[in-house]
Amino acid sequence: MAAAEHSAPRRTLPQVLAAFDRAIGLDVTPRAWTASTWVAEPGATPQLEAPTPAPTPRPVAVARPATIAAVAAPHGPAAIVDAEPHAFDPRVLRGTDDHGGRSALLADIEARHAARCPHCTRSTTHRSIVFGEGSPGAKVFFVGEAPGETEDLEGRPFVGQAGQKLDEMIAAMGLARADAYIANVLKTRPPGNRTPLPDEAARCGPYLVEQILAVRPTVLVTLGGSALRFLLGVETGITRVRGNWHEWKPPAGADLAPIPVMPTYHPAYILRTYTLEVRRQVWSDLKAVMDRAGLPATPPS
Repeated sequence: MAAAEHSAPRRTLPQVLAAFDRAIGLDVTPRAWTASTWVAEPGATPQLEAPTPAPTPRPVAVARPATIAAVAAPHGPAAIVDAEPHAFDPRVLRGTDDHGGRSALLADIEARHAARCPHCTRSTTHRSIVFGEGSPGAKVFFVGEAPGETEDLEGRPFVGQAGQKLDEMIAAMGLARADAYIANVLKTRPPGNRTPLPDEAARCGPYLVEQILAVRPTVLVTLGGSALRFLLGVETGITRVRGNWHEWKPPAGADLAPIPVMPTYHPAYILRTYTLEVRRQVWSDLKAVMDRAGLPATPPS
């Protein structure tokens, strides 16, 4: 037989990393991230950096009732070069407390986005438009930056490895994925999974704002720096502002009060820096969200 037939099968990167973790004494036994897991003593788990006082947030949107221009205005003129004015449907600005009405609004926003988005309709580097998913009546709305490769293939937000970690975070809060709402600033995958550019966010981001207006959540949770920059105009690094409450102000003309925002780490960052310190910090952020959203203090394990 050829030598290759006797060689061991190639291991995947997660298998290699798990083997390394075992070699240095880390517990890599798979576990769901329930409340007890988040606060467990040293074992397998996430690493972040300590919070510092948050900068004063700036309002996100602008402007004129009929055509509310460039929702990403906090980024400054350079970010909105060639961005087309975005006209919000008065029904979206007015909103509704009816579950069926919110579903209808989201369906309309999705259809308009697919037909008109000045970013996504011009993109040539994606397979799917990843609009968002979840409960139209969600209390907690998670905002990421953009679809990755797996999301682009499946047409759903947060379904790759980072998505699995987000599912664990949601479960640790005592919720099912279907109880929350999940969306990204960009609805199409950037080339090479790079960070969204300011002008891309300025063009596609208004549809995220419409999703928020339709769902009317109690709390927004930004995952990583890109979502924080778009919604609040905060340029400070996420490691310095996570864990501190901010406030998102809806665009002018919207019948909706400002919404509390909790910035926390993107699940992809948690996977890259999987330490006890990170897990404790993120769990602290999630507990604050649970309290603000009126969720049970001790979720089921």
